[in-house]
Amino acid sequence: MTLRRVARALLAVTALGAGAALVRAGVRRRALVAAVPADLRHPALYLPFTVSAPLLRLVRRTTPRPSALAPGTTVRRKRVPGRDGSPPVDVLVYEPAGRRRPSGALLWVHGGGFVLGDPVTYHDLCSRWADELGVVVVSVDYRLAPEHPFPAGLQDCYAGLRWLHEQADALGVDRSRVAVGGDSAGGGLAATLAQLATDRGEVDVCFQLLLYPMLDDRTALRGDDGTGRLVWTPTSNRFAWTAYLGHAPTAVEDRPYAAGARREDLRGLPPAWVGVGDVDLFHAEDLAYVERLRDAGVPCALHVAPGMYHGADGFREDRSAVARDFRRQALEALRAALGQPVGTTAG
Repeated sequence: MTLRRVARALLAVTALGAGAALVRAGVRRRALVAAVPADLRHPALYLPFTVSAPLLRLVRRTTPRPSALAPGTTVRRKRVPGRDGSPPVDVLVYEPAGRRRPSGALLWVHGGGFVLGDPVTYHDLCSRWADELGVVVVSVDYRLAPEHPFPAGLQDCYAGLRWLHEQADALGVDRSRVAVGGDSAGGGLAATLAQLATDRGEVDVCFQLLLYPMLDDRTALRGDDGTGRLVWTPTSNRFAWTAYLGHAPTAVEDRPYAAGARREDLRGLPPAWVGVGDVDLFHAEDLAYVERLRDAGVPCALHVAPGMYHGADGFREDRSAVARDFRRQALEALRAALGQPVGTTAG
C-alpha cells in the first residue's frame, strides 16, 4: 500500500547516504517506538515520516509495485466519463470467480493524504474483499493534490460512483447495495462522497466504510496532544491539507465537501463503520464524527484498535492480532451491509 511504498522510499534515501539526519533522528525515536506493542512494530517507525514536496517527487519517480491479487480474482482497468466538467477517470474493477449475481459492490478510495497513492498498491486488499464477500470492488484512480486540489479528487470519485450505478446491470450489481469506503484520505473522500451523493439524490449509497478517515482540516490547527507521532504526523497533515485545500487550514472553510467533518447537518447520511487506532492522529476527529453521526440518527459502529498507529493494519496484519482484528471488523461490517440476498444465482 501507499505507506509501505513511502517507507521503501525513505529507506532508499538513507541507504544512499542522503539520510544521515534521518538516522540520527531515528535514534531519538527508540523510546517512542518502544511504547508500540511489539507485534505492531515495523522498521519504518524508526525513520521520521514527514510528507513534503521533496518526498512527493521522490515517491512519484518510482513505479508503484502492484500488490498480489487474491487467487481467482480478476482486475481490469476502465476509463469512465468525468463529471461536473472534469476529465475522464480510470477505475480498477475487481471481480471474484463464481460471483452470484446480482451482488453488492464497493467503491473504494485509496489513501495517501490526498497527495500520494496509486490503486494498484491496493490490489491485495480490494481483490481479497471482492473474493471473500462475493462482490464487485471498483477502485478510483483519482487526481492528486497539489497539482489537482479540491474538488478534483472528489469529482473523480463521484464519476466512479455514477459509472458504477449506470453500469450496474452489465456488472451484475444490485444498485441498492452499493457502499463507499476508503482508508485515511480515501476515507475522508468516501465520507464527503456519501454526503455529495445524499444531497444530489442521483445515486444511492447504502453504507460508508471509513478506515481511520482524514475528516477534519482543523486537526492541523490544534496543539500536540501526544497522538499522531508515528507515520502520519501533524507536520504531514498540515502539508497535505494545504495541498488539497489550496491554502493553509484556517478556522473557517465554507466550501461544501472540502472536509467531511465541516458539514453541519449529518442527518440522512448512510450508515457507517469507522475504525481508528487510539494513537492515530485522527483518533479525536474520527470519534467526534462518530458521535455527531449518532446524534443525527445515523447508525454508526466504531472500532478503536488499542496501540494501533496510522496504517498499522497494512504494515502488520500478518503479525499482529490487533491489526488482523481491525481488518476482520471492517470486513464483517461490509459483509453485513452488502449481505447476499437469498435466491440469487451464479453467473
